[in-house]
Amino acid sequence: MTSGNTERFVDLRSDTVTRPTALMWEAMQTASLGDDTLEGDPTVRALEHLAAVVTGKEEAMFVVSGTMGNLIASLCHATRGGEAVLDAQAHMAKSEAGGMSRLAHLYPVLIPSVRGEMDLDQLAGALRPGFSRYGQPTAMVAVESTHNHSGGYVPSLSYLADVRALASRAGVPVHMDGARVFNAAAALGVDVGQITAHCDSLTFCLSKGLSAPMGAMLVGSHVMIEQARTFRRMTGGGLRQAGIMAAAGKVAMETMVARLADDNVRAQRLWDGLAQIDPQLVDAVPSTSNIVRLRVGEQREANPRAWEAALAEYGILARASGTSMLRLVTHRHIGDEDIDETIAAIASIRDTFASRATPLGVA
Repeated sequence: MTSGNTERFVDLRSDTVTRPTALMWEAMQTASLGDDTLEGDPTVRALEHLAAVVTGKEEAMFVVSGTMGNLIASLCHATRGGEAVLDAQAHMAKSEAGGMSRLAHLYPVLIPSVRGEMDLDQLAGALRPGFSRYGQPTAMVAVESTHNHSGGYVPSLSYLADVRALASRAGVPVHMDGARVFNAAAALGVDVGQITAHCDSLTFCLSKGLSAPMGAMLVGSHVMIEQARTFRRMTGGGLRQAGIMAAAGKVAMETMVARLADDNVRAQRLWDGLAQIDPQLVDAVPSTSNIVRLRVGEQREANPRAWEAALAEYGILARASGTSMLRLVTHRHIGDEDIDETIAAIASIRDTFASRATPLGVA
């Protein structure tokens, strides 16, 4: 691919840029509709039943976003406020803590983690089954799979089982931020139920790799979801003819889960290609899901924003993440040719920035 502006972009900013499939559009146009806050929307109910069955939980509820799902789960678990224990790099801590603290009145207790897995000894020490001189009880433990801010890593099943065991002994529920949990299942080569078995509640997105235009699911027990429906309305999530969007979500769950393995494979191909250019460009261990972090440093002329602009000149869209890296996310609109073009562009840009660097000792 030659440098220069192009009308066609390889969009690696996120898997949220995916577009509905033809089957989704057809389902949206023909969906049976009702008022979901009154008698209920039949298409929403069908989606909720499917989500509960697939994840092995008693009941599910359609929400407008993963953020809303996580917030409502926090409200359900925080009957009297208290503390939420989660890893320091969790999306709920770094990007959603305002809702958790201001609305659910939960104080986040952050545990150090490596690739999305909390230090279990510190986790055990942080759990409080009741009030003490040091603070309120632990209202919930939150885990995340795949783990966004660590680069898409997939926590192991044994880790999730250990977290659940520690929490259960303290009488504390476990919530999973599973925005990309189906990518995690594909990476582990297991049915998603083997992941969700280790949590009491779960949020997963329909609008990322599954390609639906909107929505997420919150799943849990009958009692929890009944309470969650009240909190959904309180937080402005009461929907009317939501079956239009639920229809696309149902098709997404029925037709798009199996192909997520392709996105994971292409991400590994991207990681391999970048590692061959320079191992320091990528994380030492690939994530096995659909996220790759491009490590570019903090140099004035070659910082993440400069890389964003340079990649755009090659028709490639990426997203800066922090002060020293970019995040590249594969999805169904990214093919093998796009991966090859991206690798070639990054190699060329790296060489260009290297040639501009000021030699050491030169003013």
